[in-house]
Amino acid sequence: MIKDNQKIFNRLHVIMDAAIAAASYILAYYVKFYLLARDLPNIGVLPAGDYFMLLLLIVPGYMLLYYYCNLYTPKRTVRLRFEVYGLVKANTIGLAVIVLVLYWVIKEIHFSRAVLAIFYVANVSLTSGSRILLRKGLQRIRKKGYNLKHILLVGYSRAAEEYISRILGSPEWGYVICGILDDYVPEGTLYKGVKVLGKIENLGRILPENQLDEIAITLSLKDYDDLEEIVGICEKSGVHTKFIPDYNSLIPTRPYTEDLMGLPVISIRYVPLTNTVNRVSKRLMDVLGASVGILLTSPVMLLAAVLIRCGSPGPVIFKQERIGFHKKSFAMYKFRTMELQPPAQEQRAWTVKDDPRVTGIGRILRRTSIDELPQLFNILRGDMSLVGPRPERPLFVEKFKEEIPRYMVKHQVRPGLTGWAQVNGYRGDTSIRKRIDYDIFYIENWTLGLDIKIIFLTFFTGFINRNAY
Repeated sequence: MIKDNQKIFNRLHVIMDAAIAAASYILAYYVKFYLLARDLPNIGVLPAGDYFMLLLLIVPGYMLLYYYCNLYTPKRTVRLRFEVYGLVKANTIGLAVIVLVLYWVIKEIHFSRAVLAIFYVANVSLTSGSRILLRKGLQRIRKKGYNLKHILLVGYSRAAEEYISRILGSPEWGYVICGILDDYVPEGTLYKGVKVLGKIENLGRILPENQLDEIAITLSLKDYDDLEEIVGICEKSGVHTKFIPDYNSLIPTRPYTEDLMGLPVISIRYVPLTNTVNRVSKRLMDVLGASVGILLTSPVMLLAAVLIRCGSPGPVIFKQERIGFHKKSFAMYKFRTMELQPPAQEQRAWTVKDDPRVTGIGRILRRTSIDELPQLFNILRGDMSLVGPRPERPLFVEKFKEEIPRYMVKHQVRPGLTGWAQVNGYRGDTSIRKRIDYDIFYIENWTLGLDIKIIFLTFFTGFINRNAY
């Protein structure tokens, strides 16, 4: 039933998007030639028929773009921002093709650029608005118990428990878990209200007797020998089957796969910054950002240097060995905030609250993060980046790599002046485990947009450090 409804829904969705695209274009024409230019003579303007002929390209062309940008796949569990991003992407490609055809291929120089610009804004806005309203309406319907998908889980595992928790925590998705089949957990066992119905061998009998929309294979690692047989039974039934691996702690949420002459190869850790284009673009942003940062903060750094020199004897800049990209050590620069002390004593531990080694001006510099500004020169040198995991001292790297799983993953990118963990409150004397979780999320999901977002958030959340002593 859900499959039939989905087909009808997709067709209606295409019709709605086509109507919005046509209406947006007509609106753009009306705004340009009747609202913005109604008091001006239409000298040199093409006939209206020439403009509306373009709809023969726009409507089917945009529907194909929406299809190839995955805008007609089920969106129950897809976040809204990804759907809107897909719409913006499709419309941007569409506009680029129209401009190419009009001005380069057929050289129609009199076609109004304003019409195209207004159409782009109107179509993105109206289509996004329609999808937001549709999404909200469907979520409300599902919460009331309609348009539901019924799922059977095969295998009791950590993956099954996590899947159940997410489904129950998001009733707007419209999923109903009918039960679990497992060979080792006793029949009748409950997990958050979901019951174990029996053994996996009952799968062939249950499928024909029940109207199931999906089967989720959630076997534990030790039962993967049975996977091929279970998949065969599920596919024979014709019910949509998906596989939820029990090794999600080992691979990222969006694993990177390679095709090795027909053999799928899954990379345990996909790092976008291994891509040359990504790496170069990030480096260019680092050099530009660090240069601008040095120019803007030079008066602050000069004042800090004078206060440090007057406050206590010793150098203004403090160099400390840290571990960076590819586990290579480098000298990280900071303004000196402590009294001079033997290297062995300085390296033994972090500063603590009311640490007597911290100078008066040093306490202010630490609390406002001004002591970190000399690291802009580390960025220019290539030791660091504007955004990335914070670097740590060799002593603590050796300690944490034995105590905290995946700790060393952070060294697959350049360390940063600020980072995703820091803008989320994990800096100074806070949980190292949580910090690593945020660092790994950043490494696996890096984009230039995420870097810009982190830099923006740093201005509002990152400078005042309540955990700095």
